[in-house]
Amino acid sequence: MLKQRVLTAVLLAVVFLSVLFFSPLPLFMVFVAVAVLLSAWEWANLAGFSKPFQRLAYLLVIAVLLAVVAYSNVFQGELTPDNALSDSVVGQMWLLDRDAVKRILLVACGWWALALLWVQGYPHSALLWGSRWLRALMGVLVLLPTAVALIYLRGQPAGAWLILLMVTVVVTADVGAYFSGKAFGKHKLAPAVSPGKSWEGFLGGLASSVMMAIVVGAAFGVDQLWGLLLLIVPTSLASVLGDLLESMLKRHRGLKDSSHLLPGHGGILDRVDSLTAAAPVFAMALMLSNWKV
Repeated sequence: MLKQRVLTAVLLAVVFLSVLFFSPLPLFMVFVAVAVLLSAWEWANLAGFSKPFQRLAYLLVIAVLLAVVAYSNVFQGELTPDNALSDSVVGQMWLLDRDAVKRILLVACGWWALALLWVQGYPHSALLWGSRWLRALMGVLVLLPTAVALIYLRGQPAGAWLILLMVTVVVTADVGAYFSGKAFGKHKLAPAVSPGKSWEGFLGGLASSVMMAIVVGAAFGVDQLWGLLLLIVPTSLASVLGDLLESMLKRHRGLKDSSHLLPGHGGILDRVDSLTAAAPVFAMALMLSNWKV
């Protein structure tokens, strides 16, 4: 089981890094779309639509919404140096409606603030979101902004490195939380949602992310460390919420994993749940801070 888990993790890392650094922007957009649609298939089951035709219908709805969002946010508005997504690999320029992206990210951040209240209030909060239609809507609010955030980030100068930084923050927070929780965990963070998580682990993950920011800042000669911290700290905090939200939905549905698509790892959502919250927050923080790589 461990060997299978390690092999799957290595394969996923190789595929992700290859697409991130060596593919043109259009191919990266396709990669993100495929990941979102596979996640939509799994989310339909979390929402309570377990029959294959129901899950396929939900996937198609997400696909249509994804196409609409992509068309309305790319190739729109007046081309300027600030809103053009450069793609040196194929020598193309992609036009980005920065204001539309900003609105989507603001909605996403507002949604995650509401999700925090629901996670804190579980199981009583299920009275508000327990309907499978509302859970399906939750999937829209989780998946679409994630795609928008990733495409926005990839289109920035050094965009691949920005996404790698964001993923590193998420992994660092997760690893730091695991070992801190193992060593010091006594006070449960959200016992009704994820009994294994503790406040000590949460603080350890946050501290690990701050230490990572300091190391990255020193290694790359970042002049304004506070700007880097404004990116990394909110992203680290959001990643925990993304994990907890999926855990809450799985617990509500009585599921251990979102699917069995990835051997030894469960489903796509089980691997990207933290990123679904971290990506919009990271992109929003980057947009507001004007921090440059």
